[in-house]
Amino acid sequence: DVTSGQVVDPASQGAADKDAVDPENDFQREMSFYRQAQAAVLEALPRLRKLQVPTRRPDDYFAEMAKSDQQMQKIRQKLKSKQEAMERSERAKQLRAMRKYGKKVQTEILQRRQKEKKNMLNAVKKYQKGLSDKLDFLDEEQTSSQGNKKGSASQWIKKGPNAKRRYKNQKFGFGGKKKGSKWNTKESFNDVSSFRSKVAHNKGPGKGGKKALNKRPGKRARQKMKSRAR
Repeated sequence: DVTSGQVVDPASQGAADKDAVDPENDFQREMSFYRQAQAAVLEALPRLRKLQVPTRRPDDYFAEMAKSDQQMQKIRQKLKSKQEAMERSERAKQLRAMRKYGKKVQTEILQRRQKEKKNMLNAVKKYQKGLSDKLDFLDEEQTSSQGNKKGSASQWIKKGPNAKRRYKNQKFGFGGKKKGSKWNTKESFNDVSSFRSKVAHNKGPGKGGKKALNKRPGKRARQKMKSRAR
């Protein structure tokens, strides 16, 4: 055991500050304890080395923990749940920021469109009232619409339909109106250029007229034929 008295702070001006530690001041009191313990260690280490007493902890030192495994498992689970809650909160914060940014962009686009529409309406009113004879707003609108169409067309040509769309197009067609697609129109009704009377009445070469037809007899005729065979 090593006992040492109060140690003077080397940063102080002299020994006059030896009793200047205020016991009500936590910082000064703790620093006084720290300096006293440090001086005791510096005094005890040379003695221990002289007596050949080991002062360093070996590498294979094993000390049993004060807390049990069950308590440590509870602490791990609690830390894990806190970490997951923080990750969920961070993801929710990112989603809110993304939605906020998307809403901001959409609002800016709507405001820009409303502004363009308002400017065009003002230009139309001025032209109607005779205050202006310029029709530049029509050219701007036409060029913008053509630019949008060209951009969408080039995008479609560049990307093209995917494999699923191509399979459905091959199986079901390319969309459009299906009902009534085979109805006659006035032009098709009046067009008789493709009509062939011999083909229509089965009188073409090699047909032999109605007698040569391999036509199945009706139900009554078949029943009579069966009754005769019996």
